[in-house]
Amino acid sequence: MVRLSAADLGFASEFAALVNARREADAAVADDVRALIARVRDEGDAAIADLTRRFDGHDLDISGWSIRLADCRAAYEALMPELRAALDLAAARIRRYHLAQRPADSDAVDAAGVRLGARWSAVAAAGVYVPGGRAAYPSSVLMNAIPARVAGVERLVMVTPTPRGEVNPLVLAAAHLAGVDEVWRIGGAQAVAALAYGTDRIAPVDVVTGPGNAWVAEAKRQLYGVVGIDMVAGPSEIVVVADGANDPAWIAADLLSQSEHDPTSQSILFTDDAGFADAVAAAVEAQLTTLATEAVARAAWDVNGAIILVGALEDAMPLIDRLAPEHLELAVENPQGLFDRVRHAGSVFLGRHTPEAVGDYVAGPNHVLPTGRRARFSSGLSVLDFMKRTSFLQLDEASLAAIGPAAVALAGAEGLPAHARSVALRLGGGA
Repeated sequence: MVRLSAADLGFASEFAALVNARREADAAVADDVRALIARVRDEGDAAIADLTRRFDGHDLDISGWSIRLADCRAAYEALMPELRAALDLAAARIRRYHLAQRPADSDAVDAAGVRLGARWSAVAAAGVYVPGGRAAYPSSVLMNAIPARVAGVERLVMVTPTPRGEVNPLVLAAAHLAGVDEVWRIGGAQAVAALAYGTDRIAPVDVVTGPGNAWVAEAKRQLYGVVGIDMVAGPSEIVVVADGANDPAWIAADLLSQSEHDPTSQSILFTDDAGFADAVAAAVEAQLTTLATEAVARAAWDVNGAIILVGALEDAMPLIDRLAPEHLELAVENPQGLFDRVRHAGSVFLGRHTPEAVGDYVAGPNHVLPTGRRARFSSGLSVLDFMKRTSFLQLDEASLAAIGPAAVALAGAEGLPAHARSVALRLGGGA
């Protein structure tokens, strides 16, 4: 774990190294993924079956390629009442939040008499990737599938690896609740390729979303253009801004909530109180020994964790913008002043009683967020990731006469005579 102080002479270079540290896929992963994609594109189902035997340890022809929707319903109905109620609450809140994101069509006539506007429509088919290796997350099913349904996607496909043929019933229950149409027992880069290109068994989709390991993220990057994607997601991140009035145990738990995801996750604390920094560091060590995920969380904290001391919390905000974190907690009494200074962050959690973890499950906003400083130019998953906008315009003789001559002039200046002619002929301007 790195301890930095903004007052130190070497802080600028040390912080720059923290910002620029890369925790994502290397060239070897990219080469592996390229080969896997080529196999699926060229060999289809045969490649999927072989790779599933190799990586997941089961034979799809024996365990089954797909999971019946009736089995998803049964998994939901078999949940303990308390857990089913929690899943229902999460789904309802996620759906309500994303319903408010649906964009409105536009249709208007301007001063020149030109009718112009835009119409929104959903993609026909979407694929949702749900991890099944290190961890299986029913929350990811809800966060990816519900916005697709809200957008109006007609065919919703889920792919999820089932190591050694074992199925996670919570994931199936969430698929039922979210209204998934197809569930395929495949994972990894090969699953993303199958969704993009299609195989004899699996029809292709238009958009692929969802988290995954480095190979899944790299497959999405390489296949963008063949298929739409939400984002190229890397290891999880959290930045916490906290003053000394917080309970150190709360803040330590918040930092570890991301460290336990993966050894490459990153957790950073900014504080203006050196004593509080020491207390949080001690609380992290104490809590690590109580976690079933200790090995993963400790590896992430030891290698990628950081505590940074600043003169005032306001001084942290430009530094945080350079990090552009996936998650940002502002654990102070009145967070709005700090929030007003935030420009780059995937999602912001305001106040002492808003831990990032509540956003992972039941708050409503999407937990699929940009990582690796990509919050500088991208946003979290939304209904818009499953929709596209078609613009339209309509002119009559009068409106074409009003704006057409300018089009003719510009086409001529660009050396495109056919463009100019297509307008000029309608203006009565000859050949």
